[in-house]
Amino acid sequence: MMQEMEYEIDLREIFEIIRKRIWIVALITVLSIAGSGIISYFILDPIFQTSTTLIVSKPNDEESMIQYSDVLLSQKLVKTYGEIIKSRSVSRQVIEQLSLDITPEQLKNMIAVSPVRDTEIVQIKVTLTNPVLASDIANKLAEVFMKEIKRIMKVDNVKVIDKAEIPLAPVKPRPKMNMLIAGFLGIMLGLGSVFLLEFLDNTIKTPNDIEKYLDLSVIGTIPFVDEKKADI
Repeated sequence: MMQEMEYEIDLREIFEIIRKRIWIVALITVLSIAGSGIISYFILDPIFQTSTTLIVSKPNDEESMIQYSDVLLSQKLVKTYGEIIKSRSVSRQVIEQLSLDITPEQLKNMIAVSPVRDTEIVQIKVTLTNPVLASDIANKLAEVFMKEIKRIMKVDNVKVIDKAEIPLAPVKPRPKMNMLIAGFLGIMLGLGSVFLLEFLDNTIKTPNDIEKYLDLSVIGTIPFVDEKKADI
């Protein structure tokens, strides 16, 4: 029973500590949310992403039927196709044909190539601040790749499934999500600051503090008298 009482007292003390300095928590939270909103809306550049998908498989004609082993081989080669797409040979052609003022390494950093699991499909994603240019680069990469894969690996059955379209909305930053996270972190930081200040504050303010910290009984207290009211 005593343990429950002590726990309840400690819990009340915690709430009292927070109540005394709740303005600190509120201030830090508001500043965090406002700062995150300003950075997300006015400082960070919007990033757009678009993608195109290709399928690379063995040609199907009357003399050569597709076997299951051919499908498995094509699936395993998808990673190889991804490296070819990001190669300097392909990048240089894309840069030249689109008259881009960037290096192959910079272009490579804008590209993400990933196989669609258990398929012969390759997805090319381009992430850029310019949505129109991102779409142009993605489609040009697919075009150049289809020529290069035919030259390098003698594969001539490459088809575009979906062409890249101009993205209408940025993928980041996401202001609402950023502000939500900033608000949560602001609350945590505010609570941490409140308890730190309370820990550093070793002054005696109430009779309870005397009993708690000095282990002394309070015999009496001197009430505070407002001089203005006393004169009246």
